[in-house]
Amino acid sequence: MLFGQSVFQSVLERLKAEDETDEDAGAPAVHRFSGLGTGLAFDVMKGVSAASHRVGQAYFDNLDLDAAAAIAEEPATAPPPEPVMPDHLARIAPEEIAAELAIAAADTQQTLNEKRRAFAKANHPDGVAEPFRDNANRRMMIANLLIDEAMRRLPHS
Repeated sequence: MLFGQSVFQSVLERLKAEDETDEDAGAPAVHRFSGLGTGLAFDVMKGVSAASHRVGQAYFDNLDLDAAAAIAEEPATAPPPEPVMPDHLARIAPEEIAAELAIAAADTQQTLNEKRRAFAKANHPDGVAEPFRDNANRRMMIANLLIDEAMRRLPHS
């Protein structure tokens, strides 16, 4: 704030003062109205065809029909390719999933939880395409069952 004015207001005042000095040095005084920066209505209508004075016709006078036809004739884009199922989702046998998890007798509860999280990160049904969610869901159920069984067999301390 400069002397009770914002920077913007002080810049406007300075520009107004410069404008007034330029007018005084130039041609005769012109009366200006603040906020009236547009021409009058008859200036706006200059060059407008008589046909466009009808309601709704001005749009059609300015419509480029060739461009609209070209847009309408654009070929449709090809459908997206069918998703391909990852190889690991095809393995749904409990033996194959147990081999992937590599559960050993030396695993602790912490290592089993880490294996569960890593398996879920790669196989969770929310992370695969819709057609493969059944396989991912089945893999997650089997893996959780195997890990839960391994945790039950851990010695309780």
